[in-house]
This record gives sequence, C-alpha cells and structure tokens, in this order.
Amino acid sequence: MNVQSKTFSAAVLAAGLCLAVTGCTKSDSSDSGGDSKSSAAANDNAAASQQVASPSASGPGCTYQTYGGGVPKLDITDGKTVVGFSQSESTSNPFRATETKSIEQQAKKLGVKLIQRNANADVNAQNSQIEDMIAQGAKVLVVAPENSDGLGPALAKAKAAKVPVLTIDRTVGGSACTDFMAFIGSDFYHQAQIAADDLAGATGGEAHVAILTGTPGNNVTTDRTKGFQDQAKAKYPKMKIVASQTGNFAQTDGQKVMEQLLQSHSDINAVYAENDEMALGAIQAVRSAGKTPGKDVKVVSIDGIEQAVKNVAAGQMVSDIETNPRFGPLAFQALQDFYGDTGVQPKVIIKDGHFTADNAKQALDQGLVY
Repeated sequence: MNVQSKTFSAAVLAAGLCLAVTGCTKSDSSDSGGDSKSSAAANDNAAASQQVASPSASGPGCTYQTYGGGVPKLDITDGKTVVGFSQSESTSNPFRATETKSIEQQAKKLGVKLIQRNANADVNAQNSQIEDMIAQGAKVLVVAPENSDGLGPALAKAKAAKVPVLTIDRTVGGSACTDFMAFIGSDFYHQAQIAADDLAGATGGEAHVAILTGTPGNNVTTDRTKGFQDQAKAKYPKMKIVASQTGNFAQTDGQKVMEQLLQSHSDINAVYAENDEMALGAIQAVRSAGKTPGKDVKVVSIDGIEQAVKNVAAGQMVSDIETNPRFGPLAFQALQDFYGDTGVQPKVIIKDGHFTADNAKQALDQGLVY
C-alpha cells in the first residue's frame, strides 16, 4: 500500500451495513459507555461501517447443527432469547466505547434481548462474568476477549452448557466450530506492515525505532509486533528497532515507558505504537523530553480514534491505521447465519481505513473516525 495514499481504503469510503439507529438497549452492565458525540456520529455513519475483506473460506460454514456436535436452534430476534456480550476493557477507551455502542445499537434495531458485562482488563473477571451470564440465561455469547489464551474456563463452561461463542476483535485458543463459533476482526499483521511502510516513508528508510507493544498474551500484540518486525527486516535494512517494550495498550503506561526509552536511547527518532492510546502517551513523553513530535520523532500508530487522527492532520503523527470497532451488524448477522442455513466462516477479516496527512482532515470532517 502506498505510504501516502491519497484515498481511503474501501473500508472507509464504501457505504455498507447501515448503523443509522440511535439509543441503546437497557443493560445490567455497570459500564455501558459509548456516549460521546464522536462515537455516536461514527456509529450512525453508514460510510464508516465495517466491510468484509475476506472470509477464511468459501465452503460450508459453521451452523448450530455442526457446532460442538450440535446446539439448540434459536431465534435471537424473538425478544425472548438472551444474548450475552462480554466486553474486555473499559469504555473510557474510544475503541471499546464505539464497539459497545455498536453492539447495543444493533441489538436494539433487531429487537434482541441483550445483557452485558465489562471485565475492565481482568481476564479472571471476564471468565467469571461469562459464566455468570450463562447462569443468567444467556443462550449465545458475543465475546471481545481480554486475553487470547486465558478464557479456557469460560469457553469450557459455555461448551458444556451448549452456549455458542462468537469472538470479535481478538482470537481465543481452541478450534472454530468446536470451542468457539468464529472470529471477526482485522488483519493485525498487515496493519503492522503498513505501519512499517509509513515510518520508512517518513524517515527515508533510515530510523532508530522504538516499539510500544500491546498487552502480552493476545494475538493482536503478537501479530502487530511480528508484522512490523518482518516488514522492517525484509524491506528497510537501515530502519533499526532499538527498543521494544509493552505499554499495555494504555496511555499512561505508554507515556511512562516512552519517557524511559528516550532517556536510555537518545537516538530514537521514530515510534511505532501498537494502539492509539499508547501513541498519545508517547507524544506527551516526546514533548516532555523537549522534542517535537512529527519533526524530531515520527510517530505511527494503529486504531483510528479521533484524537490520533487529529494529530495526523496536525502533522504530529505520520499516520494512523484504522481498526474498525463497529462490530454490531456483522456480529449479529453472523449469529443469524449460524442459526440459519448459511453458516459462519471460521475467520472473517474486515477492511480498515488508512489515515494519512492527505486524508485525515477529510475523514474528521465526514465523521468517519471514532
């Protein structure tokens, strides 16, 4: 992909599944979030909706008849069947706020009886909450995993209770159509390749790069780290990774880690942050060090939240690769296909936008960010 592409990807420009609904379902969650104007506007913008890049296969999909040896057939739109949604992290994060709002809005649109919980970045809590939702009568679950390997207990409980699980935005351990229904999310490895291309373009291919990695133990961090490293090694021999440390996908941690890295590696002139929260923290650290973000230190990030895209438009960041969090329509369509004749493919990859200096202001003006 062109480093300074002048057009949005199809994910940003194409109008797809319409999210033009308002409000949200009543929920017993203590942290439903997602009430910001920008989040709501993006959810209501059809041009910002998720589009499918590619399913993992074109053969027969997973259905209620084939899942784990068979589960009861349900009509999720009958107003009686309880669908549970497990959110992994606080909705103070714009990605999580938008994701939650999208699930709530689509549930309301379809007349789905939705209950939800928020684990606030605690995988043990998420296990307990999933088991609690099953005990509360949830017959099918949509799960945004906190940890790719840590939900074994909850998945086992769900399987024993014949409660199918659809995973979004992060994967879980196990096998599709046996331990979980399917995965819907981004191509995290490819996102990282684009980030490497962007940093190379901004630095002439010569840079001393610090990587702020995400929370250990999930596929997003693994893929976004490996994708960047592989691309740099294969294409940009003069772009050196001089430091790599986790910022736990958090702004405060990202700032703290970046402050330490700038002290120990004075030659750092480029930063790859594996999400926008850490990028915002890194920018603060760069300023605190007496340097100018966008000039002395080039920053590339992934997610596409409003503040980060504003930073791209202002020249403080090189680019931001979108991770579209508006899972509601695709998630509920997957559930309906699962209980119908079509079935769900094991891996559904969505298209994501690519915000650069050429298009960031346009994206902001058109309400395409969250």
